[in-house]
Amino acid sequence: MIDHFPIVQYINENGEFTQSEFEEEMTPALLQQLYEKMLRARLLDRKCIKLQRQGRLGTYAPFEGQEAAQVGSALALEEDWIFPTYRDHAATLTFGHSMQNLLAYWVGRIEGSIPPEDKNIFPPAVPIASQILHATGVAWAEKKKGTNHVSLVYFGDGATSEGDFHEGLNFASVFNVPVVFFNQNNGYAISVPIEKQMKSKTIAQKGLAYDIPSIRIDGNDIAAVYIETKKAVERARNGEGPTLIEAVTWRYGAHTTADDPTRYRDQTESDSKRRTTDPLLRIETYLKNTNVWDEDWLSEIEDQISEEISRAVDNMVGMPKADIDDLFSHVFKDPTWQLEQQRKHHLAVKEERD
Repeated sequence: MIDHFPIVQYINENGEFTQSEFEEEMTPALLQQLYEKMLRARLLDRKCIKLQRQGRLGTYAPFEGQEAAQVGSALALEEDWIFPTYRDHAATLTFGHSMQNLLAYWVGRIEGSIPPEDKNIFPPAVPIASQILHATGVAWAEKKKGTNHVSLVYFGDGATSEGDFHEGLNFASVFNVPVVFFNQNNGYAISVPIEKQMKSKTIAQKGLAYDIPSIRIDGNDIAAVYIETKKAVERARNGEGPTLIEAVTWRYGAHTTADDPTRYRDQTESDSKRRTTDPLLRIETYLKNTNVWDEDWLSEIEDQISEEISRAVDNMVGMPKADIDDLFSHVFKDPTWQLEQQRKHHLAVKEERD
């Protein structure tokens, strides 16, 4: 089955176009823009890890290594919907979420789940695969309303073992809804490698059961991500239904900052991938090959990004501490008796500790 879904690549590890007919579309200016957005996400990700280690953020889910998959796909959207997981900050940042609100999410502030008014960004989903149903439902609603808005939903390889994944794909197929299922296959569902999670050789092949067009792409090649996601979005927008994209990628670090990846995988593999398949290095190599790379430009955007991150951190630090009562206030319009019972228990424990 793996032969039926070869990995589609546009720019290889040597910074060379493997499909030259698309080189004109992926101009140096566009690649510089994509590089800048990936760098912005990476530097913020590294800052968040430091903030967590300092005790200034809660448990954090790093994404370094997956920037191309997230940035390239998010940039392929227009006035559409995205449904992120707890790890897809490069995508939401690219789509228009603010750094300040992103940081607010990790200190428990409710603002962290509120996007700008003109952006359709669902709150990050922590339960595995639940956002797939949300994305499918919203896409169906947009279709019934007669709009041309598309849903793009992110999920990991582990999510494909959940019932929500199969229910979402089946519903989207039956009702031909405008949704793009974007899987980031980084090889591990926390500590479980993909070969122990499923017998399927690819995730893309799972679309066959639902008669959904599927493709497997190099998730570290931002040109492949951008172009193939754009094709899938246009298919959906034109009434041709859903697409399943499997972006094969790699996460360098831990599943979360509460995790130790050295206990279940050989971290020398991450070191090797940094030198060979890194998404930023690939674009840098291409720009150098075409004599477009500019160290002064790099220094300038690094300074700009650092300043933006510093402002966002300062704003986060100035926020009031999160109110734990928010956990109970935004579940149902009218609180259920179970919620009221939990709230009373919380207040009693809080009073006892105070």
